[in-house]
Amino acid sequence: MKNTRLCPKCGSKDLLLVPGKAGAYGSGNNIMIGHSIFSAVLVNRYVCCTCGFTEEWVDLEDIPKLKEKYDQ
Repeated sequence: MKNTRLCPKCGSKDLLLVPGKAGAYGSGNNIMIGHSIFSAVLVNRYVCCTCGFTEEWVDLEDIPKLKEKYDQ
C-alpha cells in the first residue's frame, strides 16, 4: 500500500495514512526502544477505506535502532 498506493486485498486507491505517534506512557502507534517517548520508533499505518485492510510500516532510517535493541 505504501509503495503501490493500491490496496493489496481489493485493489482500491482510496487509502489513508495514519501517522505514527508517541504519547505519554508509551501510548500511540510506536515501538519503544528506550525509557522516554523521545526514543520511540513511530509506526505509520495505511488504511484502505474500501475494505478496511491495514498495513504498518516503520521508516527505513529507524531500522538500525530496532536492530540494535531487538536483534539478538
